[in-house]
Amino acid sequence: MPDTLTVQTTVDAPKSKTWTYYTEAEHVINWNFVSEEWHCPSATNDLRVGGKFEIVMAAKEGNMEVELEGTYREVEPQNHVVYTLGNDTEVNVRFAENGQQTKVTVEFEPNEKEDRNHQQQNWKAILQNFKTYAEQQAKA
Repeated sequence: MPDTLTVQTTVDAPKSKTWTYYTEAEHVINWNFVSEEWHCPSATNDLRVGGKFEIVMAAKEGNMEVELEGTYREVEPQNHVVYTLGNDTEVNVRFAENGQQTKVTVEFEPNEKEDRNHQQQNWKAILQNFKTYAEQQAKA
């Protein structure tokens, strides 16, 4: 991926659980949003090469909604996925085990029409929500 932005976090959970929380739709709806003012009312995920996913993020006030859809180009269970969003943005997500922790790295092509720093902060916020959710689930 030529021009990319990267966000990453370390989740205090084994890689197998981290993968599950990141990829299964029943978990995605609990963390895939930018801030507390938003939520993820629906998600579907067909996790296979050529499979598609659809995620809806919406403002809790009901005044705004963002639909994301993409197609998987690579799927290596518990290690990485590469997908292309509907606007041709390529995203690469990698999972690296370190003992009982998992480093999650997301590389994505920025949208040239939006501020790069803003995009990176939004993706970082979503990844932080994921970390919080995954760690709560792993301890439950």
